[in-house]
Amino acid sequence: MTQVTAHATNFAGWRSAARSLLHRGVAPHAVEWIDAEDAGLFAQAQRGAAEPAEAAHAGASARVPRHVLDLLRSAARFRAPDRWSLLYRVLWRWCAGEREVMSEADIDGERLYRMARAVRIDTHKMHAFLRFRERPPTVGAPRFVSWFEPRHDILDEIAAHFARRMGGATFLIATPEGSMLWDGERLHEGPPAQRIEEIEDAGEGLWLAYYRSIFNPARLNTAAMEQHMPARYWKLMPEARLIPQLVSDAARGARITAQAQAVGAREGARIAIAAERAQPERALPSDLDACRRCPLWRQATQAVPGCGPRDARIMVVGEQPGDLEDLAGRPFVGPAGALLDRALRRADVARDALYLTNAVKHFKHEPRGKRRLHKTPAQQEMAACRPWLEQELAQRKPEVVIALGATALKSLLHASTVDLTGMLNQPVHVDGRWLIASYHPAYALRVPSPALQEQAFEAIVRSFTLAQSLLARPSPADLAHEAA
Repeated sequence: MTQVTAHATNFAGWRSAARSLLHRGVAPHAVEWIDAEDAGLFAQAQRGAAEPAEAAHAGASARVPRHVLDLLRSAARFRAPDRWSLLYRVLWRWCAGEREVMSEADIDGERLYRMARAVRIDTHKMHAFLRFRERPPTVGAPRFVSWFEPRHDILDEIAAHFARRMGGATFLIATPEGSMLWDGERLHEGPPAQRIEEIEDAGEGLWLAYYRSIFNPARLNTAAMEQHMPARYWKLMPEARLIPQLVSDAARGARITAQAQAVGAREGARIAIAAERAQPERALPSDLDACRRCPLWRQATQAVPGCGPRDARIMVVGEQPGDLEDLAGRPFVGPAGALLDRALRRADVARDALYLTNAVKHFKHEPRGKRRLHKTPAQQEMAACRPWLEQELAQRKPEVVIALGATALKSLLHASTVDLTGMLNQPVHVDGRWLIASYHPAYALRVPSPALQEQAFEAIVRSFTLAQSLLARPSPADLAHEAA
């Protein structure tokens, strides 16, 4: 078979020539592909097959799925002397019905995927490591310039990416193989360029200061850093000149200093010790926002104190703030608070007459996507917050306390386990006041059955009705006084 010579300077040129060759039935081994030396990636002319007679067949094409064409287009950017012949051989085999050519188990398919992956990695690196420098306004356009050394023919794609991101700001990206100029409206291809000399950029000093501040010597892992940011790219990034000194400082003690600061913030392990050998308990902070008795403050927006009149005769104690309460800084303002308001209206009790608070003052949660899901406080966290609850009880001196949920009941009884169902709406004397146990409004919202939801809601209503009736009776303190 006669040898046919075909030219390709870019994917469009290869595609045009490949259409003609396929239409004429020219097998891959009979084609010699030539990548014109004087054209490069940015040549405007797109040649088909070398012989003029073949141009008449350029419109003919085989049916190729988009995913196959996209893979060929991506692999075409890989710099290799035989890339065009490989692409044509894969296309020829596909059109001949050899679908296994698109499998990585196939020798041609494996190389095609490997080339596409290399191009994808090079594109990602250029997105991440290309740095623009702003030129003085007196120089004129382009406003920003950059130098990069890509391994593959990705400049046009990268330039289009930055054109979409930078809007009307003009820029020039120069490489050893060519350049791209964005004038604010259109991209222009240019010839290869020399490396751009250093430009004084006022904003670069701020970037370097920021990079120094976020560098954590305690977490330095040089091998991982060089894996994600290979040393070959360092010469292209202004912040890279800081890295050797930062690494050296870390080795000479900065790492140890940073670790020592982190150790001081850790809670530490709890060790059981006899009471007589324990150190005196530290004084409670006078301000709830300054409380660090448990780690919950680290992930919460703020501490949520109780609210209500100082002379409130009924105190309502919930479990902990929810997501909305954590943001607002007030208890019972979320969905559970809305259900509580409905129960209060049914029981004919004014919310303004109650003192509302929680057994735990910080929101305990775990992230789930963009949401913060409630997590039940542990016994240690309830114990850490108990002094704040006791302080509220001592200051308000309520006659009736309603515990909404098991966590509140445990905290008020200083117990590790409670039988909420057995104590439901059964008032008991505790520390000179009435204590009523009821469901938390969140429980009424959470149970799946509508019948159980209504049952829980009615139990909450009864607890407030019962509290109102207890106010008409002698308080436990009065009964104790009369008995004495």
